[in-house]
Amino acid sequence: MTTENENLVCVFCASSDSPNTVYNEAADALGRELVQAGYGLVYGGGGHGLMGRVARGVFENNGSVLGIIPHSLTKYEGSIEIGRTILVDSMHQRKQLMNEHAMAFIALPGGFGTLEELLEVTTWSMLCIHSKPIIVLNTNGYYNALSDMIDKAIEAGFVKSSSKDVIVMCDTPQEAIAAIKSYTVPTARYNLTWTTENST
Repeated sequence: MTTENENLVCVFCASSDSPNTVYNEAADALGRELVQAGYGLVYGGGGHGLMGRVARGVFENNGSVLGIIPHSLTKYEGSIEIGRTILVDSMHQRKQLMNEHAMAFIALPGGFGTLEELLEVTTWSMLCIHSKPIIVLNTNGYYNALSDMIDKAIEAGFVKSSSKDVIVMCDTPQEAIAAIKSYTVPTARYNLTWTTENST
């Protein structure tokens, strides 16, 4: 559940920069757009790569920033002292707290960790653990293959066609922000009730 008085968007993205500056520029722009739309940021707490770019974009435009990072990762992901930082003991705690503080999720390009985070919150939505918007910023067509994979899963009968829009693909930061406001929760979900203790 989103913490009271917070309007934070959780952003998943790479902890490294790309040689292709289009990804870096999109991360910079998303930080600015979040603040302009009245949102703050909750993220993995790293200071490098796209993570750091989004966080600085929010912070430098007077937005709220909450970073959540495991102790073990601070020497690799470069925890930065902007906004608030919560240090946790495990990756599971990190993801659980990000989910609790977030009112929506946006995934930028990234590696295995980003993909895992995106697919986990998607699964949680399908299981009715949350009903929050899940947006993908498909910069430079980075997530085209993921969209194709979802289509393949639908074709094979593993995913219902009515579930496809659980993830909304957007090409620009501006479209991603707009998609948060227009998001509709898919109807083809498991009608399950979870307690805080056994949900995530």
